[in-house]
Amino acid sequence: MIGWALSAIVRPAAVRPAVARRIYVVVIAFPMTDMPMIDTPSPNFDDRKLPISMLVLHYTGMPDAPSAINWLASGESKVSAHYVVTETGEIVRMVDEGKRAWHAGRSHWRGINDVNSASIGIEIVNPGHEWGYRPFPDAQIGSLVPLMHDIVQRHGITRGNIVGHSDVAPARKQDPGELFPWWQLARLRLALPRPTRNLMDPHWSDGGFMLALERFGYDITEPEAAVVAFQRRFRPELIDGIIDGECRAILLALLLPKPRGDD
Repeated sequence: MIGWALSAIVRPAAVRPAVARRIYVVVIAFPMTDMPMIDTPSPNFDDRKLPISMLVLHYTGMPDAPSAINWLASGESKVSAHYVVTETGEIVRMVDEGKRAWHAGRSHWRGINDVNSASIGIEIVNPGHEWGYRPFPDAQIGSLVPLMHDIVQRHGITRGNIVGHSDVAPARKQDPGELFPWWQLARLRLALPRPTRNLMDPHWSDGGFMLALERFGYDITEPEAAVVAFQRRFRPELIDGIIDGECRAILLALLLPKPRGDD
């Protein structure tokens, strides 16, 4: 997200369009090398200090695509992303992957404090919570998926390091938000799935939950914001910042040992 916002209580309607099967076909049929891109260079980048190990997804949080792209391309903004994906499915390339785009700001994930140096950033056009948050169109997700697939394969990024802006900056950000279809990406092994089977509440204290959340990867400096970010990602139907049995059970399942590449 380009702007600043944080909300603590959200109860969105379930939005799960049944397009995952068709998107899977898109991944197979359209390799990244065949995808058209629009080059709109941004001057806002510098050299990386870390190897690429993460992929961070944002929403633009501006009224429309031209406003967002123009802002990211402006030297005045001091922000950028490697790619922008519009609601109609166009992909705009703004910063070379070899360079450090300025998309994550003050952020932290799994011990990394310079997330910009370690990540590829994708801005997904959506007005966001400030300008009229809405579901992400099929055409947009249909372009995002092969772009992500190509990036993940080339850089060997694990599913646990495919994150939202709110995951790496929970006190400041809420994008890509509770309407973003993480479940579709998870079906295509482009995100960690939400655990749903054989869940067991470990009955941690709130302090124990926060330590487990930190172990998973979150910055827990502001505890309620970290809980909200976790819920926004893994339990988007109820985002209230309250640690409950379901949150504990989901986090425990996420921390259990997984096959290599799924952590």
